[in-house]
Amino acid sequence: MSGYRLNRSDSQLKCIWVEQKDHSMSSPGNGQHATFNLKAVVQETGLKPDTLRAWERRYGLPQPERTEGGHRLYSQRDIEILKWLVARQDEGMSISRAINLWNQLEAEGKDPLLIDALGESSSNIPPPVFTGGEKTREVCIGWVNACLDFDEQRAEQILNQAFAIFSQEVVCFEILQRGLIEIGDGWHKGKITVQQEHFASALARRKLEGLVAATPPPSRSGRFIVACAPGEEHSFNPLLISFLLRRHGWEALYLGADVPAHTMELTVAQTKPQLVILTAQQLATAANLREMALLLRQTHVHVAYGGLIFNLWPAIRRRIPAYFLGERLDTILQSIEKQMSLLGAMPQAEPLPEIWQQALDHFQDQRLKIESLVWDMLKTEDMAYEHLVNANTIIGRNIRAALILGDIKFIGASFAWVKGLFIADEFSKPQLVRYFRAYYQAAQYHLDEKGRPIVEWLGNLVESA
Repeated sequence: MSGYRLNRSDSQLKCIWVEQKDHSMSSPGNGQHATFNLKAVVQETGLKPDTLRAWERRYGLPQPERTEGGHRLYSQRDIEILKWLVARQDEGMSISRAINLWNQLEAEGKDPLLIDALGESSSNIPPPVFTGGEKTREVCIGWVNACLDFDEQRAEQILNQAFAIFSQEVVCFEILQRGLIEIGDGWHKGKITVQQEHFASALARRKLEGLVAATPPPSRSGRFIVACAPGEEHSFNPLLISFLLRRHGWEALYLGADVPAHTMELTVAQTKPQLVILTAQQLATAANLREMALLLRQTHVHVAYGGLIFNLWPAIRRRIPAYFLGERLDTILQSIEKQMSLLGAMPQAEPLPEIWQQALDHFQDQRLKIESLVWDMLKTEDMAYEHLVNANTIIGRNIRAALILGDIKFIGASFAWVKGLFIADEFSKPQLVRYFRAYYQAAQYHLDEKGRPIVEWLGNLVESA
């Protein structure tokens, strides 16, 4: 919900709430026992490791299990899924359409592997929602290239032509959203600058804001509030949700990014919505979303939510006292309609296990001492003071969020993953390694047995660096 960085803008996060399945709940008798490492899967499928990781990150297929050290383990079914996707590509289908086809078949209660084995033709399957065909791929590439060239006029012309040919939904999903994802991936790989990424994100949001403003007055009963959780700056998804709701006749009040919790209660009392929809893309803002949902629950307001982080870590959903809207934006209207028909008793959240509550309380008591010791250990290093302060803020709020949501591993299990939380170019890799070693040593010094899960996680992180 296409891992992710705290300080990335919209294109640096997956905008599609992709379909993901919890393999741990499946029966080993169905080929679900995870025994194959990444190297074995590469040999079996012919796919490159980067491709496997990209498909998992963008689309959630497959969803391998993880060892305690963070290494991927695949089941036989995972391998068959990959072969099925490769076969669809060989037939001329793009990977995104192949994924949509797989998800649609599963939504219909069908096993795509069995259908393919029985020789049923996939050409008879209706196209997925909001798919404009392969022609949109060419338009998307043209728009991305114009953005990378900082050619605003050409980018606008491409979008204007696209809106003349395709529906507004197709342009939003197949061109704007897909383009932002690809630009974000390029930035992550160091091929695209932050300035190029920001330029494209700004153009996409501006176009979407224009579409929202041009929607006709509501024709259906029901008022919605759509907003980012506190601290969440990635506003493309809630803006797109607002557009889709208005496009289908509902009244949607879009509040934008980083909506503070302490003013939401007053806003709800004034507007009286039937449903508040909140989004979060990051771990820290998912914890903030939970706190806002608890606050609104006291006012008897129904809350629904979604976002990338809840796809990456489905277990987090158990801690959110609200309706989960699903893993895909192109089916969110159906999800909302379903939830509106079922509004009644509010969803319950699982209580926080004692081990994590104790770790949370202890960490919050000792956090300032840990950060002070980190500074003492590193103040003679070639690291700017403001960079150390920012690093402490980032890692501290992520540890707090992970504990609130029920597992320190929600931050990530590998150094390569966790370093993506930090602003690009603030730290070199050697500097970041030294920082985490210092934080680990400070945590060892100040945390007792109640903080053991935190210390163990930091130790594993340093070892993986």
